[in-house]
Amino acid sequence: MEGHLALDGHQTWYRVVGDLDPNAERAPVIICHGGPGATHDYVEPIAELQRFGRACVLYDQLGNGHSDHLPDADPSFWTPELFERELTALAEHLGIAGRYHVIGQSWGGMLALLHGIERPPGLLSLVVADSPASVAAFAAGANELLETLPPDVVAAIREGERTGETSTPEFEAAVMEFYKQHLCRLDPWPDEVNRTFEALEDDPTVYTTMNGPTEFTVIGTFRDFDITDRLEDIEVPVLLISGQYDEVRPHVVEAVHDRLRDSEWVLFEDSSHMPHVEEPERFLELVERFLLRVERG
Repeated sequence: MEGHLALDGHQTWYRVVGDLDPNAERAPVIICHGGPGATHDYVEPIAELQRFGRACVLYDQLGNGHSDHLPDADPSFWTPELFERELTALAEHLGIAGRYHVIGQSWGGMLALLHGIERPPGLLSLVVADSPASVAAFAAGANELLETLPPDVVAAIREGERTGETSTPEFEAAVMEFYKQHLCRLDPWPDEVNRTFEALEDDPTVYTTMNGPTEFTVIGTFRDFDITDRLEDIEVPVLLISGQYDEVRPHVVEAVHDRLRDSEWVLFEDSSHMPHVEEPERFLELVERFLLRVERG
C-alpha cells in the first residue's frame, strides 16, 4: 500500500509492506532513512522484517525521493525538528501512534533518538543503526579514518573542500575510495544503494543544505546538532548497531550507549556503515529478536 501524508502543505510519500493490522501480535515499525537527503531505497532490505509477520513502513523524508521536492526553500526550513514532526505525523496518519517501533539508519537513527527524546506514548522501542548523537563527534571520527587512506586520496578530497570543486572526477573518485572502506564494503554495491546515490545526485538540496559538501566538512544547518546530553530522556529500550569499519566509529556509538538508560549495542565485525545490506540475515534476526523481547516484556 502506498500513500501520502499531507503536512504543512507538503506531501510525504510512504509505502506499507505487510498488513498494517492494529491488532497484530507484532507491532509495526517505521523505517527512517539517512542522509539527511537520502531516500528509502537503500533501507528497503530492513522491510524484510515483514516475513516475521511484522508490518513495515518505508517513506521518503520531505525533499527526497517520491516526496515533494523543495529546491527553493530557505535553508532555515531544513531542520532536524522538521523531520521529527514529520515522523510523528506519519505514525498518527497511519493509525499506529498507539503502538509502534522506529528503526533508523545513520541520520535516520539520529532522527529516531530525537523522536525518543520527545517520549511519544505509543513508542515501544528504537533500533538505531550506525548513528552518532553529535555531528561534531561523527565528523571528527570520519576525518580520522580519512587520514588512514593513501595520501593522494586525502589530497584530492582536501583540495575539493578547499576550492569548493566537489563535482570533479578526481574528487568523486577519492570520496568513493573512502565509501568502499567505510560506507559499504560490498563489491559491487546492491542496486538499492545505487538508486539512493543516484537520487542524491539528482537533487542534493537537503544534503548540501543540512550537511555540506562531504561527511568530512559539515558546514550546513545540521552542523551543531548534538543531543548527547538529552539521551537520558529516552525511556524506551534502544538497540544500537554499528560496523567495525563504520564511518561512525565505535567510540562514537559507545558514547551514545553510555548515555542511554536502557540500551544494548551490537558491533558487526564484517560491516562498515550498512550492516543491514552487508550482513542482512544477521541484522534482521537480531532486530526481530530485540523487538519481540520488548513486546513480551
